[in-house]
Amino acid sequence: MSTVDIGVFIPIGNNGWLISTTSPQYMPSFELNKQIVQKAEAYGFDFALSMIKLRGFGGKSEFWDHNLESFTLMSALAAVTSKIKLFASAAILTLPPAIVARMASTVDSVAPGRFGVNIVTGWQSAEYSQMGLWPGDEYFGYRYDYATEYVQVMRELWERGSSDFKGAHFKMDDCKLSPRPRDGGGVKIVAAGQSGRGVEFASQLADYNFALGAGINTPTAFGQATARLVEAAVKTGRDVGSYVLFMVIADETDEKAMAKWKLYNEGADAEALAWMKSQSSKDVKADAHSTAKSLELPEGAVNLNMGTLIGSYATVARMLDEVAGVEGTKGIMLTFDDFLAGVDAFGKEIQPLMKSRQGRV
Repeated sequence: MSTVDIGVFIPIGNNGWLISTTSPQYMPSFELNKQIVQKAEAYGFDFALSMIKLRGFGGKSEFWDHNLESFTLMSALAAVTSKIKLFASAAILTLPPAIVARMASTVDSVAPGRFGVNIVTGWQSAEYSQMGLWPGDEYFGYRYDYATEYVQVMRELWERGSSDFKGAHFKMDDCKLSPRPRDGGGVKIVAAGQSGRGVEFASQLADYNFALGAGINTPTAFGQATARLVEAAVKTGRDVGSYVLFMVIADETDEKAMAKWKLYNEGADAEALAWMKSQSSKDVKADAHSTAKSLELPEGAVNLNMGTLIGSYATVARMLDEVAGVEGTKGIMLTFDDFLAGVDAFGKEIQPLMKSRQGRV
């Protein structure tokens, strides 16, 4: 079995990824995320990624009402790590591409060769309208054209140190960047598009694309999404693979792990879930594979409908190996119900049992 990268989707927002009042409750902080990423590095994790979220869902849990800023956090984490790769997320409606290119170059000077950027086109209009930055719902129809120009500008600056790019959305006039990142174009790009147009964008300009795991204990259900990426990458002739997102809820036995899941579902925050659904439904033309459509599904909504692996350490290790075996999978990005305990459990109990991690740690 081929080996696979393992990453952690760090909790930059309060309570991680469980929209529940009975799941672990915690605020985001640099100290918490530092402990998580340093633990992950010690256990041989390959990367850590932080999202960008500018407005939460409310409700009793105040879900994601409290968030750090991604680039600032990752720059600080770059200074207290030495090996793990770090990805910050850029909400592209909020910052010009030349500024993000310079920010990335700065973080690369802190962690040479270890930094990348996750491109966030935006699906929750309230995040941007609160600041007067939402271009209107027609943006849903052209956001990947916008993102394409955005990445092209950044790549020109990283690779050449200058850009005269002229497009529909961005026009550079002898724009300069120095110092450039080490290795010029070495800053990696992550995308998260699930729609047909999103996958096309990833195949043309990204190095990795998120695939959303689906269902409960169905580790290969995402395979169709990754197959679409593999097919698109063949057409572009580029080396692009999936980073598959899963939540892990593990314990000593299957029964104990499932009891946690039952408890979290019993505390599902109905008000926050209703807000999420109202926001995701605004993209009326979203295709069936899009992130917006997955967030509207009623089943498993307590965990934002991401694929969830629940069971004993051995059960979870076996399912993660199944994930790794799907063609096109380059990495698995993990969230946990309790991050500090979850990273420890993965490093000490789960990872040693994974065939797809043998020889990596």
